[in-house]
Amino acid sequence: MSVLKAENITKEVTSPEGPLTIVRELSLEIAAGESVAIVGPSGAGKSTLLALLAGLDTPTSGRVLLAGEDLTALDEDGRARLRAERVGFVFQAFHLIPALTALENVMLPLELAGRRDAGALAAQTLERVGLGARTGHYPRQLSGGEQQRVALARAFVTRPTVLFADEPTGNLDSATGTRVCDLLFGMNRDLSTTVVLVTHDRALATRCGRVLHMDAGRLA
Repeated sequence: MSVLKAENITKEVTSPEGPLTIVRELSLEIAAGESVAIVGPSGAGKSTLLALLAGLDTPTSGRVLLAGEDLTALDEDGRARLRAERVGFVFQAFHLIPALTALENVMLPLELAGRRDAGALAAQTLERVGLGARTGHYPRQLSGGEQQRVALARAFVTRPTVLFADEPTGNLDSATGTRVCDLLFGMNRDLSTTVVLVTHDRALATRCGRVLHMDAGRLA
């Protein structure tokens, strides 16, 4: 059963040189529990495609269905609700909140969802990524690898239907990146979460069940 479907999506933006097409008449389907890597040269449209699939941006034409809901038919509040319920994110830059501890960063999406067990669930998930002893530390007190593991815990703590990752190992050395990947795919397997990631890291891409090559806004 497909959990994510793009139907003939195009994304155009205006630039000083005129209209620019970043994603061009692209269609794809991703099944529940799949792990998919999107690879290709810089400027191919990979991060834009990820944003369209996640409902962070809307296509100029075509439509995206996430867990059976048409993202393009929802307003901004509707897309935000669906993301909160169904989606997790991991970015290259971690995007942790500096004023919150590791535990508080992971609790945040649960608290926004009104969960009363936010603290216990967040602590469990940090334990799972090997940071049970670092729950009271602030991002500035953690290494890059530890910050990315906090980001991973935050992304998985809500048990999302789909996890989107944009260059999740881009700021990490090779050994640390491998450890983060092990955690990512372990949670993908254990929780049956669909993983869609953009990466330049060939080793990371080959660990996915499917690799999609993108060039000039299209899947090659």
